[in-house]
Formats: sequence, structure tokens, C-alpha cells
Amino acid sequence: MQSLKTPTILITGGTGLVGKALTKLLLRQGYAVTILTRRLPRHKQIKGISYALWDVKKQQIDKTAIAEADHIVHLAGAGVVEQKWTPAYQKEIVESRTESSRLLVTSLESIPNTIRSVISMSAIGWYGPDHDPVKPFEESEPASTDFLGETCRLWEAGIDPASVLGKRLVKLRTGIVLANEGGALAEFKKPLRFGVAGILGTGRQIVSWIHIEDLCRMILYSIENENVQGVFNAVAPNPVSNRELTVSLARVSRGKFFVPVRVPSFVLKLMLGQRSIEVLKSATVSARKIQEAGFAFGYQTIDEALQNLHAVRDPL
Repeated sequence: MQSLKTPTILITGGTGLVGKALTKLLLRQGYAVTILTRRLPRHKQIKGISYALWDVKKQQIDKTAIAEADHIVHLAGAGVVEQKWTPAYQKEIVESRTESSRLLVTSLESIPNTIRSVISMSAIGWYGPDHDPVKPFEESEPASTDFLGETCRLWEAGIDPASVLGKRLVKLRTGIVLANEGGALAEFKKPLRFGVAGILGTGRQIVSWIHIEDLCRMILYSIENENVQGVFNAVAPNPVSNRELTVSLARVSRGKFFVPVRVPSFVLKLMLGQRSIEVLKSATVSARKIQEAGFAFGYQTIDEALQNLHAVRDPL
């Protein structure tokens, strides 16, 4: 009897924070993983993981990687908060997403393949600041006209042709990802090393977050469930204020031994420039649609999420 082929997931951005965690989950669930990369690794490969070359700027990709994949998870994109938003870096933020999407779409069109679904990241940057009065943003909301809103609009539009090619397309608008290995949580923890809980601006702005395990499980759920199609917000059901998040993290990490300190908005603007807009923006985003599609969150409250991350590994 002929053995069934192990399903292969082709990942872009596989060496990033989410990509690494997702790869571990997929391997545990019995999938094979192919990571698209600009340079093949020199170290010994891990069983179940293979690497394939692509070059977004040259619009080149390993044809075998496309031909042999069953699903694509598209995570690639230059970091939004890592560098100052110069005109050149803003261009890189946009093009790293749109041009990588274009390469995937043209590859799906020109290379014979049996890929069944494309799971593509987007972000809640799609939405502008909260309405007044506050009504949680749902997926039908039009894109904001600010920089991140326009970036997300172009990002999603770039991958949309995959559905015309007969691929089931899922776009996940991701909130603030909480993980020990990096990202926003690492930044929140820095002042806590000195016993300071840094509350940003007024602290009243709403943060729509998601535990990295739930995000990876949501991606896997999107791969495995054909009823999941279209746009979904990848955020936990209970967003919190910046103050609530900061104080909860301080209590989990340091008990009573911390001092809340407010970082004024003007200081953040001096330090971060245009990026401070996102840090100070309040965005209340709904998780209702993905829940109605059958996905169950493992971490619904900020306390549950932070306590889990602290128990797994907390360097403080």
C-alpha cells in the first residue's frame, strides 16, 4: 500500500518570532515545513524542516518549493517598530509585503501546484483609532487612511489574486503578539528590570493583543478547516488598556515590588517620532468572527496570558 505524503506547509518569514513558534507547532502536529529564505542555513537541518531560496527583489523563487507544498503561510514583512519611519524605511515596510505577495501570486499562476490554501498575515493597523463612542472594529470596517492602514490595504490587496487562482485565502489581522522570545512584551518588560512599570501616555488607550500560542493555533486552524475563508481579526476576546496590561505584567513579574510611572506622550513622540502614533493609538478590535468560525482561544484574558508566559520562562 502506497504511503500518504506528509502535508507540507511553505512558510515565508519562517525565521521570525511567529514563524519559529508556528514551525514548532506544525512539526508537533505531523506536518513537514519548508521555509523560504534568502540564504540557505549552514547549520544542520532539523528533521521535518527544509529550506528553499527566494529573492523578493528579483522576483525569483524555488519552483520545487511551490510545486511540492500543500499550503502557504505568508508571514514575511519588514518590522514596523524596529526602525525609525524614514521615507526609505516606510517604502521598505510596504514593499516587503506587497512585493513578496506579488511573487507568491505569480508563482501560483505560473508553476504547476496543488496548493489548497494561502494563510496570509495582515494587522489591526488596518483600523484607525477607536470611534467615539467606542464600537469594536469588525472585519467589514474600511481601511484607515493613515500609513499603517494604507500599508495593510495594499498588503491584503497584493495577496487577493490567490483566491482568483482557486486557492482558499485567509487573511489574519493580527494584534499585539505576546511572547517571551521578543516582540512587544520584551519592550514592556525592560523598565520592569528596574522595578518600574512604564505606562505609556494616559494609559487609557486600548491594546488588542493575542498570545503567540493562540495565534499559531489560529493559523493551524485556518489550514485545517475549509470553512475558514476571508478576513479574520487575530486578537483575544478581551482587549485591555495600556495601563491594565502594564500593571498586570508588573504584578505577574514582580509581585508588589514595582512603581507605576507614566511616560508622557511628548516624550514618546520625541523618542519614536511617527511610530508614537501607533503606541498611543487606542484600537478596540473584535474577535467575534473567528470565534463564530469555531476557534477556541486558550488565553482569553490578559492575566491568563501573562501568567502562562511567566510560568514558561520569565527572565526578570
